[in-house]
Amino acid sequence: MRDMYLFNSFYLDGWTIWGLASQFLFFLSLVIQWYESEKARRSILPASFWWLRLAGSMMLIVYAFHRRDAVFLLAASLQIFIYLRNIALFKRNGP
Repeated sequence: MRDMYLFNSFYLDGWTIWGLASQFLFFLSLVIQWYESEKARRSILPASFWWLRLAGSMMLIVYAFHRRDAVFLLAASLQIFIYLRNIALFKRNGP
């Protein structure tokens, strides 16, 4: 893939697309949470919310490691523990 610039100032390469895809998973988790809450007419967090968050964090770790960004690496690493714990609680107790 040929590297290119987006809007003449943002560098767009395969890793940037990877980072954008991981951020999209975070966005998608919020859309699903909103949809499920509207459908139930109460605020809920479905299991898919946590799984998408976990996948997004794992992708961000790969991205942060490649970019050598300690801030993203630390934040995404810590988030994984929270998401795994919530998935475990969800499996044990249900929605």
